[in-house]
Amino acid sequence: MTSALALLGGKPVITEDTAHFSWPPLTDQTVKAVLGQLNESISIYDRSGVIAQLEDALRDYFGVRHAVLTSSGTAALHSMYAACRVRAGDEIIVPAYTFFATVTPLLHLGAVPVLADCDADGNLDPEDVARRITERTYAIVVTHMWGTPADVSALRGLADEHDIRLLEDASHAHGATVNGRKAGTFGQAAAFSMNGPKPLSAGEGGCLLTDDDDTYHLALLHGQYNKRCRNELPPEHRLYRYAVTGMGLKHRIHPLAASIALDQLGHLDEHLAGRERIATHLCEHLDDLPGIAAPQLGTDRRSSWYGLILQYRSDELGGLPVERFYNALQVEGCRELDRPGSTSPLNLLPLFQEPGPLFPELEGKFSYRPGDFPRAEMVHNNTLKLPVWHREEDMPLVDSYIEAFRKVTEHYGDLLG
Repeated sequence: MTSALALLGGKPVITEDTAHFSWPPLTDQTVKAVLGQLNESISIYDRSGVIAQLEDALRDYFGVRHAVLTSSGTAALHSMYAACRVRAGDEIIVPAYTFFATVTPLLHLGAVPVLADCDADGNLDPEDVARRITERTYAIVVTHMWGTPADVSALRGLADEHDIRLLEDASHAHGATVNGRKAGTFGQAAAFSMNGPKPLSAGEGGCLLTDDDDTYHLALLHGQYNKRCRNELPPEHRLYRYAVTGMGLKHRIHPLAASIALDQLGHLDEHLAGRERIATHLCEHLDDLPGIAAPQLGTDRRSSWYGLILQYRSDELGGLPVERFYNALQVEGCRELDRPGSTSPLNLLPLFQEPGPLFPELEGKFSYRPGDFPRAEMVHNNTLKLPVWHREEDMPLVDSYIEAFRKVTEHYGDLLG
């Protein structure tokens, strides 16, 4: 059998050998910022220099009272949970579908993760959350998956109704908004990752945001001991005597990473606007194809487009397995098309099926199994992820990706059998 499809001997749509996508955009200005910081200081123990500059810029950008920089998004989550007084035995409702670091810091605090299923976007489903609230529930944690804001209004309402905390993992969602209000400002606190591919990148880093003074002071004690705590905790604070040691953890960001993030923050809205244009273009063209469902956000939500998540519909392509469809697109040259692996339903991971070998104190506290969260598993199994470019000069490559999708859907019959 002859076929136009590259997988079956035809000519691929995309033949470029150069990288199709890279992030963050590094310019001469970025290099100048890093070299300037290298000459100034590579170790900052307090809230001064580039650390203060970036925290002030983040406070202004998000409209919050406090920002604390950390060495990673995971560190920011750990400090957020500790600062919000999560304790051993507390039940914390978390997304079943998220990157595992949303939840793993809770295990180190002895808390019990109560997984809840997702909605059609892959975000936490408020209806399933409501079913899982008990008298032991301490907080709800929401992730804004792939940069698309979750239904924070409904989740905020549940938290208020039951007098529990709402916390945000906004690691994907820098600059995303709901009715003009930025993700990361709806709960008691929010944690962000700033590692390599995130919309706001430090190379490696994170930050915690809050309007609450007590949460801020406890976050400092958790991971920013000595000088910051001595300088920033009020002397009359009930825990000031612990300022030198704090809780003994160091979660400080590296100044060179902070200099990269400060440079990137100055261009974040420009980058997001470019991503918005290209994401809209991709969605308009891909959603018309059989077998592909592109996200539909409406006018109230603005995504950061950390990734463009497409849902594969095999029934529209004669039952063609998603793996076969994906392989065909890869061979057409869509090297940046991904099927996420480490971001998956947590009930599929050994750590959440049998935590005892790594966390003996949690033995018997929870045990999840495949099949427990059918919507999360369905979304995950059918997810195809594209990066979202931001420059006009990327449009020819973007259109080539669209053409590759069109080609495979038009000739899907060749892949059956």
